Amino acid sequence: MTPTWISITAVLGAGFGLAVFLAVHELRPASPALGPALARLQPPTGAAAPQSARSKAINRLANQMQRIIPATDLRLLGRTPEEFVTSLIVAGLLGLAVPSILLGMLALTGRSFGTGVPVGAAIGFAALLVLIVYRDVGQKAVIARRECRRAVCTYLDLVALQRAAGRGTEESLIRAASKGNGWVFSRIRQTLLHAELSVSAPWDGLKQLGTDLGVPELGDLGDIMQAAGVTGAQVYRTLRARATSLRAQIRTDELARAELRTSQLEIPGALLLVVLMLLALYPFAARLLAAPAVN
Repeated sequence: MTPTWISITAVLGAGFGLAVFLAVHELRPASPALGPALARLQPPTGAAAPQSARSKAINRLANQMQRIIPATDLRLLGRTPEEFVTSLIVAGLLGLAVPSILLGMLALTGRSFGTGVPVGAAIGFAALLVLIVYRDVGQKAVIARRECRRAVCTYLDLVALQRAAGRGTEESLIRAASKGNGWVFSRIRQTLLHAELSVSAPWDGLKQLGTDLGVPELGDLGDIMQAAGVTGAQVYRTLRARATSLRAQIRTDELARAELRTSQLEIPGALLLVVLMLLALYPFAARLLAAPAVN
């Protein structure tokens, strides 16, 4: 084993140890934090709490990566950019460490590798893990946004029923939000509570929430309720029509997604037929190729 290979193995091994430490630290159960919950209800106006050196470094890195960080998807999933950057760092360190461990074990059996093989394998695997973590956020956000649209459709119906019962605009929004379960209704209740504590219009909070989460249907609800709260318009029919339209749109999207998955299922079947045809034709091809040799 050459000195260069020993140095590379030592560096990658140290990176693997750091990756394991960060992974264990992030997976360790934490005590409930009341600070973030209070910050969501009432953003602080004074000086920020002191941060550690690692937190400051991650914050600076997150600020530098604002253009490539999916901020809307992270807000939808309830994650901060700092947490996302930390997950990317952990994935990169794991990607650097795993190939070095595997190649180190092979080197102990007597096999030797050049300098380019371990470095290229480590960098390539690290890039692959970082890409997987990045794409995972987008895929989870698509699923969460789809669930959010279904919940907003239900919320539209509930608000319409409250208006039909003679409730006021703000009371209809609050009562309808209290009838639902799930994280979407929880976010809506937090938004309405924040609007109540800050003495602001609840429909403005719903429109801002729709913008933050990338769900324009919440903004449409805010516009409809603003018309009811400001001009006193009768919005029952408008709410039911918007709920019906959204429900039809969701149904269309689900049918399109089902057709896409059905078409994707045909690809393995076609490949299986090709493999079976090759297996059936192989004896005849082997005989044809072997016939001149016999003569």
